[in-house]
Amino acid sequence: MSLRYAVLGLLAEHPASGYDLMKRFETSLANVWTATQSQVYGELGKLATSGLLHVSAEGPRGRKEYEITEEGLAELRRWLSEAQPEKARRSESLLRVFFLNLLTPLEAVAYLSMEAERAAGRHAALKEVEATVEWDDDPLAVNGRLALEYGLRLTAMHEEWARWAAEQVAERNKD
Repeated sequence: MSLRYAVLGLLAEHPASGYDLMKRFETSLANVWTATQSQVYGELGKLATSGLLHVSAEGPRGRKEYEITEEGLAELRRWLSEAQPEKARRSESLLRVFFLNLLTPLEAVAYLSMEAERAAGRHAALKEVEATVEWDDDPLAVNGRLALEYGLRLTAMHEEWARWAAEQVAERNKD
């Protein structure tokens, strides 16, 4: 359901084609919400059908530029101010932690070390986004920077936790 609001939010800034939206997802929302090309184009069709956006321009090779409608902006504002965010309660990584006792200590440490490396990789990717995006005073850039900082802090914490947990498992099994 949140894909709908991600698309509406991006279009609230200015009209865009599906291709342009995919680029924005990759550069500004990558830390917050991912979407495939087919998901974005499918959502554009649903939003247009429901009257929350419309095609504002058509170009060569069937390129369509979409613009949010007043109804779409009202729906986005309602969602922002009234709807409670869904809390993600699932973490496959942490579920595995609960069952690390089924592995050898070496395998458990290897798993946790791998978690640390994955977090470090995600952190590095976000640092790259931070370095390549032009952070101006545009509202999407300002708010995107806030969300990026969340991702940077979360991935740094995840890496630190996983390295600490690996040390805990290793220390406990030294005997």
